[in-house]
Parts: sequence; structure tokens; C-alpha cells
Amino acid sequence: MHTMSTTRAALPTPRGSLSERVVADLRTDAARLSQGGSRPDGVGEEDAALTLWVLHELSYGGFSDVDPDAEWEPAVLTLRRDLQRELETRLRQRWPGHHVSSDDFADELMAYIEADDGPSVASYVHTRATQEQVLELIRWRSVYHLKESDPATWTLPRLTVRPKAALAELQYDEYGSGRADRLHAHLFAQAMEAVGLSTRPGAYVDECPPEVLEMNNVMSLFGLHGRLRGASMGHLAAFEVTSSVPSGHLVQGLQRLGMAQELIDYYAEHVVADSVHDQIAVRLVCAALAEDEPEQAEEIFFGAFTCLDQEARFARALLGRWGVAV
Repeated sequence: MHTMSTTRAALPTPRGSLSERVVADLRTDAARLSQGGSRPDGVGEEDAALTLWVLHELSYGGFSDVDPDAEWEPAVLTLRRDLQRELETRLRQRWPGHHVSSDDFADELMAYIEADDGPSVASYVHTRATQEQVLELIRWRSVYHLKESDPATWTLPRLTVRPKAALAELQYDEYGSGRADRLHAHLFAQAMEAVGLSTRPGAYVDECPPEVLEMNNVMSLFGLHGRLRGASMGHLAAFEVTSSVPSGHLVQGLQRLGMAQELIDYYAEHVVADSVHDQIAVRLVCAALAEDEPEQAEEIFFGAFTCLDQEARFARALLGRWGVAV
């Protein structure tokens, strides 16, 4: 049986002065970060996005060339906080707002998500993509899928009883229902191995555009902050609602191209699983959270919008690279 690589990630190639300093200091002495203060003026968004991804990764698997204690180094936490604040400010500037108007929160949230008409990578893969394009998609997606569901798990202890129980049910399935060979991240790793790709965490970060970095940073931001629990669960709901049908398109596209069965099976699993997960996420997690904590209702919509917006940005970046007009 294929096994997912347990090797820690290596630090990525810097993309500017900030990430260059952070990578160098993490390799030697993370406390030195305090000498440089927070993000200096003139640092670009891509440089900042990579830096934040690196700092977030310390709270997941970490890096092979970084002392694990760096995760809790005050200088690291200060810089992470500053970069997270900038990211959240940018996300809220994009958010048009939403006034919850219906007595049925779940139906309103479901309708809001289903009304999204952003560009679809899955539709293109269904009918037109080449094998090389699919492999690029898999490499970009691997930054998240090799730790699939982990960001939402950070939110679990921050929830009230009913949404906590529902999220635990959903995550139990994501984590294989107690079977290591059915863990979704493991299934993705098997699929990567089957098509000749590395399963080392972060192996393809260097080739990923800022849209991929930001997408991953958003999930970590929402999960790591208790005050953003509504946004985290709204993001999860939008992710699940918009997964089943596109996964079906991907299955058909991968079959058309004669891709490895392990890759087809991964997406086939999500056609079935996410047709149930979407109802759990919307009705049993988000609606229950909004009822228990009404102040989180709009935050849930903020999280859903952000997920849809991030996916659209990802799709435009990838389809644009492939020369597809969007």
C-alpha cells in the first residue's frame, strides 16, 4: 500500500526581502526576527503571502530545517499577527457585506453559495484539459490537499455544542472514519504517487502563484483565530457545497484523459462524500452556530464569500496560465 510521505517540508525559495530574512532567521535563530520588526514598507503582497504561509506551516508539520520551538517564538508570533491583520483587512475590503434577511438561515446560506457563478477549472478539465494541465492543477492543489481538513479542525474547540458535534461528524469522515487508508489527505497522496508526483509537504510551493498562497493562508487564518469561528465555518460550508458537482466533472475529465485510477477514485470519493457534507456544514454546523451565536451570522456569510472569491481567483490564475479566456 502506498503511504503518505511523513518527511517534513523544506523551507521554500524566498520571493522578496521579507521572506528572505524570515527563511534565513528560521534556519538559524528565530528569535532574530525581532531585530527586524514587523513587515517593512515596500514589501510586495506575494512576498508577504509566502512569508505568512511559512509562519502558518510552523503550526502544521513544520520544516525539516527549522527548530520546532520556532512556532512559539514571540518574534514569529508578532510577525504572523501583523501579516494576518493585513490579510484580514484585504479580505474585508473585498467583502460586499450581506444582511441576513430570511428566517431560514440554512436555506439563505445555501442559496447564497449556489448563486455563485465564478469560473470553473473543473468544467475545463471535464472537456478540454490536457494531462500536463491536470498535473499542474494537482501540484497547485497539493499545498492544501496534503493536509486536507486540518484548518477547519482548529475551529472545533471554539464551537458550541450542536455545531461542534456536527463538525466532529464531518471531520471524522474527512479523516477516514478511523481508517488510515481512507483519510482524504492520504487518498490524495496516493493519487499523487500514482501520477509520479512528490508527496512531500510543500514540494510544489515554489511554483505556486500568490493566489494559491493566499487561499491557504485564508483557511489557516480563519481556523487559528477563535473570533473568526463563524468565518471558518462559512468557508467550510461554501467549500463543501461547491465540491460535489465539480468533483464529478473532474472524474469524467480524468477518465477522458486515461489518468491513474487512484486520481479518479479520489475525486469520485468527493462526489459522494461532499453531497452529504454540504448539508451537514450548512444546516447542522452553520445554522446551529448562527442560532446559538447570532453575532456570528454575518461572519458565516463573510467566510462563504471569501471561499468563493478565493476559488475564483485560483481559477482565473490557472485558466489564464493555460490561455483560457475567463
